[in-house]
Amino acid sequence: MKTRLTLVPGIACLLCAAASGQASPAPANLQYSAQGRPASAGVSAQGGQPVSYASVSQLNGLLGQLEETSRGTQADLVRLRIEHWKTDSNSKKTALANVDSVQRNLQGALPEIIAGLRSAPEDLPATFKLYRNLDALYDVLGNVVELAGAFGSKDDVQTLANDLSAFENTRKQMAERIETLSSAKEAEIERLRADLKTAQAAIPVEPPKKIIVDDNEPPKKPPLKKKPAAKPKTTTPADKPATGQTQNPPAQQPPQTKPQ
Repeated sequence: MKTRLTLVPGIACLLCAAASGQASPAPANLQYSAQGRPASAGVSAQGGQPVSYASVSQLNGLLGQLEETSRGTQADLVRLRIEHWKTDSNSKKTALANVDSVQRNLQGALPEIIAGLRSAPEDLPATFKLYRNLDALYDVLGNVVELAGAFGSKDDVQTLANDLSAFENTRKQMAERIETLSSAKEAEIERLRADLKTAQAAIPVEPPKKIIVDDNEPPKKPPLKKKPAAKPKTTTPADKPATGQTQNPPAQQPPQTKPQ
């Protein structure tokens, strides 16, 4: 006799929350979005620093493995015959919702997150976003595997269990990569701080100028202002005689005779 499992209807919302970068569950109709920072291949999105070949190679290997696992999981989920499971309709409906959530994530959100991380190989937010999405995928797909083990065929359980194990392996490697990148970024910050202190110490500091005030010195008198020189008086046209006119000389008085 098979054991009846207790289903969690809201577990599919974990995929939406992981894909959109939110901590709280999202509505039932899942819409996924991924924001990747633009950066050229082989160049970090933070500061335009070049990325090592080893780091890019490791990431490309992880992402290639993840894309292969995604394609295999989608095919395995399509072959499930949940409608033939010997369980009640509510359990079947919940299982179908979980499978649909996984398919939507693998076809929509996951490719966008992978593309964003490829454009910024060492961007920590983009790397953590992929890890969080894989974490949610593992939880929801794990619930589907448990249901298949209780109500499905052995072949379905085995194939889905292999898919789940592949996702778990990639998730662990992404966690290790996050730890490595975090340590490298912290070391880079410490180096930049040391360089800044060295540059600041090399800048010459001018001593402040001292101003000595003698209280015994008599106050200086303000300089006398010189009066402006008087301008010469200029004659105006009104003072000049009109053209063509002559001035009569003053009349001479007759000399006065003295009395005899």
